[in-house]
Amino acid sequence: MKKVYRYNEIADGIAAQIRNGILKVGEKLPSVRMLCKEYAIGMNTAKRVFLELEAQSLIDAKPQSGFFVSNRSVQRLPLPAVSTPTLMPGNKEPDELITKVYSSMGNNDITLFSIGIPSGNLLPLAKLQKEILQASRLLQGGTAYEPLQGNIQLRRMVAVRSLGWGGNLSEDDLITTSGGMNALSFSLMALAKPGDTVAIESPCYPGIFQLAISLGLKVLELPTHPVTGIEIEALKKLVSKIDICVLIPNFNTPLGSCMPDEHKKEVVKLLAKHNIPLIEDDVYGDLYFGAQRPKCCKAFDTEGNVLWCSAISKTLAPGYRVGWVAPGKYKDKIMKLKLVHAIATPSLVHEVVGNFFKSGRYDVHIHQIRRTLMGNYQRFSHAIATYFPEGTKISRPQGGLAIWVELAKGADTIKLYELAIKQKISISPGRMFTLQEQYQNCLRICMGMPWTDEIDFKLKQLGNLAKMC
Repeated sequence: MKKVYRYNEIADGIAAQIRNGILKVGEKLPSVRMLCKEYAIGMNTAKRVFLELEAQSLIDAKPQSGFFVSNRSVQRLPLPAVSTPTLMPGNKEPDELITKVYSSMGNNDITLFSIGIPSGNLLPLAKLQKEILQASRLLQGGTAYEPLQGNIQLRRMVAVRSLGWGGNLSEDDLITTSGGMNALSFSLMALAKPGDTVAIESPCYPGIFQLAISLGLKVLELPTHPVTGIEIEALKKLVSKIDICVLIPNFNTPLGSCMPDEHKKEVVKLLAKHNIPLIEDDVYGDLYFGAQRPKCCKAFDTEGNVLWCSAISKTLAPGYRVGWVAPGKYKDKIMKLKLVHAIATPSLVHEVVGNFFKSGRYDVHIHQIRRTLMGNYQRFSHAIATYFPEGTKISRPQGGLAIWVELAKGADTIKLYELAIKQKISISPGRMFTLQEQYQNCLRICMGMPWTDEIDFKLKQLGNLAKMC
């Protein structure tokens, strides 16, 4: 098993400070000796930290002076503004647009900036195949039903991993599902009745909007900051009008925002006070760019009011459809729904993922894919700043798979999609991420693929097309 080195961890932490603007362009970094003292490391390890940051074009070395934050390291483009959705339930679902965009999924002839999953080139396919063979022998082909609550190995390992973000879950707290959307679906079905109002951040993953509408719910979109997530004051003003809240606190798509811990704690407390369940979608939580995985809202839940949902769809194997939910006090309702709608989850792939967690291979893989995505963020954002039209703004994701791009007012990203698809480039127009008439000048670009000259060329093409819209 490949070792995760200390210099990588330190470099990742400093890189996050540079990306988030804590360390600014031209600012001098601590010397090698100071780094040794601060982190209790040796000279060689400290030198490797600086070599790693130089390799990512985050710092420059100046002879006789030291290391400085490079002007190549930060965006030349401003952040998008805080979103301002109408504070009334919306239901204008862009079905045709969503269907059109997702029809390209799996088409290898198209550059899929529109699909928010990691490329197969970033996944440990050979190791997963070996795990499948071993699990198949262990489970005698995996043809039997699992217990209703789900694979014991998987639940046990998810519980162990929850200690890293303050979850302190046990295997009995968890129910397995067929992917993250299945966990969200069970959670909403268990809690909502037609006509209820659900609050969701805006912009947000279109599948959540579609799910809510399919269940006959009214959707209230919350103003959302591109760095810190939902605006707490807006939620406070609207709390009397909602029945359920669905949030992606860690690196939501498309913004990549991450709610600070104090915001998470305040939201959990506020919703519990009003007896409003919080469904937390944490599928991106492991894809952090900083030094430490962020906590989940579930870490601050003392009343069982948070239903924590997650999956390996964005990190390890999208097609395996392996997910889970820690439903708190709503466990019996979720169990009943699973019995009615699924009976059991696929035993073989759930055993595979449980074993992959246990062996430590997942930790090695996730460390590698995080580093790739961090590098992609730098390269994609630099390309967008270079090729896209004047007036462009971009998000500064702290993790995840996507960048939110805001073009000048009046731009039409649906038109941009139509032009781009003719060049075999697929994007996600901003209108997909809302039920209201907004974000027409925005788009999501996913960066879950290895960086190549071809990717750079496609972004240049896309930028030239954007100048026509």
